[in-house]
Amino acid sequence: MRVPLSWLREYVDLPATETGRDVQAKLISAGLEVETVEHLGADLKGPLVVGQVLTIEELEGFKKPIRFCTVDVGQANGTGEPQEIVCGARNFSVGDKVVVVLPGATLPGGFSISARKTYGKVSHGMICSSDELGMGDDGTHGIIVLPPETEVGKDAVELLELVDEVLDIAVTANRGDCLSIRGVARETAIAYGLPLRDPALLDVPGPNAFGYPVKVSDPAGCDRFTARTVTGLSPEARSPIWLQRRLQKVGMRPISLAVDVTNYVMMELGQPLHAYDRHQVQGTIGVRRAQEGEKIVTLDGVERKLHAEDLVITDDRGPIGLAGVMGGADTEIADHDPAEEGAAATTDVIIEAAHFDQVSVARTARRHKLSSEASRRFERGVDPQAASAAAQRTVDLLVLLAGGTAEAGVTEVIAPSAPHTITLAADHPDKVAGVTYGRETVVRRLQEVGCDVYGQDELIVTVPSWRPDLTDPNDLAEEVIRLEGYENLPSTLPRPPAGRGLTGRQRLHRRVGRALAGAGYVEALNYPFVSEQVFDQLGLEADDPARRVVKLVNPLSDEEPALRTSLLPGLLAALRRNDGRGSHDLALFETGLVFQPRDAARVAANLPVDRRPSPDDIAALNAALPDQPRHVAVVLAGAREQAGWWGKGRPADWADAVEAARTVAREAGAELGIRKGQYGPWHPGRCAELTVTVDGAERVVGHAGELHPRVLKTLGLPARACAMELDLDVLERVGDTVPQAPSISTFPVATQDVALVVDAYVPASDVEAALREGAGELLESIRLFDVYENAEQLGEGRKSLAYALRFRADDRTLTVDEASAAREAAVALATDRTRAVLRG
Repeated sequence: MRVPLSWLREYVDLPATETGRDVQAKLISAGLEVETVEHLGADLKGPLVVGQVLTIEELEGFKKPIRFCTVDVGQANGTGEPQEIVCGARNFSVGDKVVVVLPGATLPGGFSISARKTYGKVSHGMICSSDELGMGDDGTHGIIVLPPETEVGKDAVELLELVDEVLDIAVTANRGDCLSIRGVARETAIAYGLPLRDPALLDVPGPNAFGYPVKVSDPAGCDRFTARTVTGLSPEARSPIWLQRRLQKVGMRPISLAVDVTNYVMMELGQPLHAYDRHQVQGTIGVRRAQEGEKIVTLDGVERKLHAEDLVITDDRGPIGLAGVMGGADTEIADHDPAEEGAAATTDVIIEAAHFDQVSVARTARRHKLSSEASRRFERGVDPQAASAAAQRTVDLLVLLAGGTAEAGVTEVIAPSAPHTITLAADHPDKVAGVTYGRETVVRRLQEVGCDVYGQDELIVTVPSWRPDLTDPNDLAEEVIRLEGYENLPSTLPRPPAGRGLTGRQRLHRRVGRALAGAGYVEALNYPFVSEQVFDQLGLEADDPARRVVKLVNPLSDEEPALRTSLLPGLLAALRRNDGRGSHDLALFETGLVFQPRDAARVAANLPVDRRPSPDDIAALNAALPDQPRHVAVVLAGAREQAGWWGKGRPADWADAVEAARTVAREAGAELGIRKGQYGPWHPGRCAELTVTVDGAERVVGHAGELHPRVLKTLGLPARACAMELDLDVLERVGDTVPQAPSISTFPVATQDVALVVDAYVPASDVEAALREGAGELLESIRLFDVYENAEQLGEGRKSLAYALRFRADDRTLTVDEASAAREAAVALATDRTRAVLRG
């Protein structure tokens, strides 16, 4: 929200010495986020005056049209003689009043003006456009043509209000009242302890039977609708300079008088309005939900197909506007354009000032991707009591500026509602802040906000209509604290009990991250939000538990309304993004929470603020949350080992993903089972199922391997990309997380190699497990170092697995016979379990 200081001073008598920076500091202290203070015209230096064009000579022989003009600037040039100026613009004529900058002046941006020869003539100054004066968008980008009654020679800096300070405020979602000059003026008055001249305090006539007919069929979506009619607007009337300049300063473009007035009142009071051409409205104005499939062409010229939840404004033909978002083209205000013969300007208008449901407007704006100044305000909360005042203010301005006549009829459709009251203990803000404010301070601050307060130890607080965000006692406590000054809260360091340190879960999390980083992976942190369509892209079955998601009530993006049940969507998106930007050799990892809904949803209770929550309170909170296990995942693509003088290098493959799982399991001290599997995004022939033993039963804790080509194509990923994901919490539960120092034997190792021929479908992990068990306690390590397949030598459907076995005893040097006996025992058990044959 852009707030000109000159406009703010109309409602608050700020000291003349107060600058925009001073007001910024006060508002920041009161809790508003004032990002910048823009100094308009800070580097502008006159003379800048009003001139009247006397003659125009068209210069020939140049690539673009050039005009040599004489302009009457009165006595501003010191001589009274016409000023000779060369200009390339063509949107002005002889007799027009224009803005002239004379030699010696400086325009915004440090552009100095002097007499100079150009196009064969000497130009003594410039005829200015709004862009050259830094005025903002006026819709024409041409020379400024002033009203005919403007006095020649008048100072244009003062006339156009070119010098001002504008505060740019980042309004949070709960402070819709500050999306108006009225709301910011109220905060400024409170911050300075000054009275507020509320622009909404107007004499408003009551409703009567003569107003334009209105029927509200959905009072839940529209609890207040005010309609006023103004007739006889002059087609020649234009927005005065002061109104145009205020709109430009707040970031809006002047369009036409009727539209400018509604925009002006919206920025002033915070109440969005809409003006309809009365002759284009057919019959009763209605408010209802749209019928599925209805269509409307909005003011931006786009035909939109309506949803059954959209709230619409209608007449006898059907929808004529999206309530609270944008009006329809059928009833658009038509401006008088002298260049268009037969064009009929709007002379009679119906003013709509209504209050629409926040959620309904927000959903409609997002559904149609149509954010507007009106929808931004309705989404954050608009003062319903200001509708009639805003309509009256609009009527008054149209009568004053366009010569219109306000009809006596006033329509107000109101759904009865009681004011919102909150019961608040007088010392509740004290307990929240840890500071003693006292009842008098609490009552005074709440009254400054606009609340009505009654009671002694227990206060009954009636919330003002312009603050719908105040819903419970903690909101009121926050108002007291922010107005008393956050900077005045004492700083107290917490005193944690000694000897606790990191939890086992935290230590494992850090160790896993360090281990993967040491293995060449780069950590990539991703947002935990996903769309439900991503599960189709990953190829998950319709009944897969991962499809059960926790949905957010108010998501950051409608396209990603759910919390993730897997780390892969975010990691794969990061892989695709980096690959698309030229990084093709990638190894990424992430450790983070996933979210699994509980069978029975619970609602969390509000915690006390005067004491630490009890174990029961914390348990109740945790029970209301979804399960949040910590997972670890990696994704790989491109080269795993780079080629160079040292060798050819090699691409990443499924074995690297499996090895990443082994790395994580080693850090957790867990024994990881690896077997052939088939699941979701992984290639069915290159997918490892990762298991651990929990309470005597085998449990699947993740998968690793190469991703399915169909998934790669759908997600736009590089070929042969691989991935792994594990449940880190389960590994922690079954693992030995206390680091164990390795035992070191002083006796030599005995190495025995063995090559076994098995059927191709037999997993190497089954053969390794049999060898490990058969070898007994003397086996120190086992390593698969060769896999060989040759149908001619081994037979069809057979493979050879070669293992290196290392034997060692802690108390003696092994003999050849002991090592050979252990080897033979290992081979015997492998032969029995896997039908392996010792390769000769």
